[in-house]
Amino acid sequence: MTPYLGADGTLNGHNSVNGREDNALLTGTRSALQHLLEKAKQQLPTESLSHLNNVDFSTANTGSPYFPSPLKQTEAISALKAVEAGVASAIADLKDASTTRKINVDLERATAFLFSTYLATVGGMDKSNPKNKKFLKAQSILYRRLSANLYETKNPGEYFHLHGSLEATKALNMIGLEGHRPDLTDYHECIKIIEDHVKQFTLNQLEEMNAEIRQAGVSCLKWEDFQATEHGQELIAQPPWKVESLETETPPTPFPFSSSRAPKPQILSGIRVLELCRIIAGPAMGRGLAEYGAEVIKVTSPYLSDVPFFQVDANIGKHASDLNLKDEGDRKIFEELLASADVVLDGYRPGSLNRLGYGPNQLSELAKKRGRGFVYVAENCFGHTGPWSSRPGWQQIADCVTGVAWAQGRAMGLDEPVVPPFPMSDYGTGCMGTIAALTGLFKRAKSGGSYVGTTSLCQYDIYLLQLGLYDENMMAQLREEHDDEFFGLRHHDSVDEVGKRALKTMRRTHPELFEERHLQQCFSRGFNAEVRTIRPVVSIEGYWNGFLRSSRPNGFDKPTWDDWEVVDDLLKA
Repeated sequence: MTPYLGADGTLNGHNSVNGREDNALLTGTRSALQHLLEKAKQQLPTESLSHLNNVDFSTANTGSPYFPSPLKQTEAISALKAVEAGVASAIADLKDASTTRKINVDLERATAFLFSTYLATVGGMDKSNPKNKKFLKAQSILYRRLSANLYETKNPGEYFHLHGSLEATKALNMIGLEGHRPDLTDYHECIKIIEDHVKQFTLNQLEEMNAEIRQAGVSCLKWEDFQATEHGQELIAQPPWKVESLETETPPTPFPFSSSRAPKPQILSGIRVLELCRIIAGPAMGRGLAEYGAEVIKVTSPYLSDVPFFQVDANIGKHASDLNLKDEGDRKIFEELLASADVVLDGYRPGSLNRLGYGPNQLSELAKKRGRGFVYVAENCFGHTGPWSSRPGWQQIADCVTGVAWAQGRAMGLDEPVVPPFPMSDYGTGCMGTIAALTGLFKRAKSGGSYVGTTSLCQYDIYLLQLGLYDENMMAQLREEHDDEFFGLRHHDSVDEVGKRALKTMRRTHPELFEERHLQQCFSRGFNAEVRTIRPVVSIEGYWNGFLRSSRPNGFDKPTWDDWEVVDDLLKA
């Protein structure tokens, strides 16, 4: 499909795949792109819009959507990737002058990107392999793992998502359970014990208890109920992401367009990024910038918990260093890195970096002193304004509070919510953060100044839900095509169980998603094993999108901008 923008900024054109003009997935992607531009056009460089003329969406799909879900996830992420490529192409114009270049978004890879952590392997083992316990650590203890799960409450038909994935003992103690129960090893028995305790409380009681211990749990709302909340109304009135000026005193900062060993130039080559994020959504922002050639150092605290296996996919293309930003010595090292950084990515709770001295206003003052602006991009769960903006949260929390989980459950023929398969809102939010960072860098190069970008998991879900759901005819087709086992899921089934069943049925119904051409493999010194990850989604004529270095665990590298290695196996097309 080649969409193009009319004089009024709307999309026109036609869809085609293998000569066909009736591909529903391509038509839906074009509609999603139109919706996205209507919502976010003011947050994009105007120079990027013309490049959407040259976006081609390619797919091998001639049938039903990939996911056994009513949510238009492929369409949503493919449209976002098109916008990302449009902004990247506007940056390329600063080197080449404005030119027409072909852009391709591969719908299979865009779809696979949404569950790429499930496709990644270390030493041939994926996330579900029981031999990978050394990469899963505490998550391998089933009882504690199920402290992050959706359960029915005291009032039938009302559900609460308990979330103790990183702090299981806190969540379990809150409902009157021990943090460790070595006697509980059966999946269904664990669920029954935990749900029986959750059922002792109403939603209001759980919300109060949860707030008291600052956990990330949430009431599970329907979309119509979320829209009626004060917070929902505030977020719905906003674009999916924002890019705003921080200061206007610093002069324009041209892109370095440094040379590298990549087969072709990379658009962000020479740009330096400090990523202060963990889990998936924040690291996905840095992953996107690394894909365009940026030097990304992921900075993590050795004292904060993380999910080790997520690092296999999230840390591709980066260096990863541990620094304790409450320690004076480590702060000095970080500030030396910061002195020449272009972008800071913030994936922590709102205000955390402010308290450490590295928030957007503090960086704005540093920018004036050094004479070169910063781009600061922050993502969180609930958004950056509104009454719930300071609440902690993760992917399942956003999916439950916005109505995504209820949409999934209803479409499965249930009168209860089901958290949809895979951390798709994480990856979608990461892509929106990448777009915000690219936009801020473009503005800094054209006009000078520093910029702050903001986005959130809830804003991605709002964008997704506003695209509408697949109708009952499509859901009937999906129920017929996919395994009955998947549609036998219930509200209390864990994200791991949902993901396992979804993978099984999708491998059968859509093998094109799992073809070897979508994967890249190389040896990782950090993991001391071969690592496989998904290839980049976007290609831009005249430039190379790809990762120059292999994945590694957090803390593997020294905190320095020097000694950036290139792995030859990743340079292969």
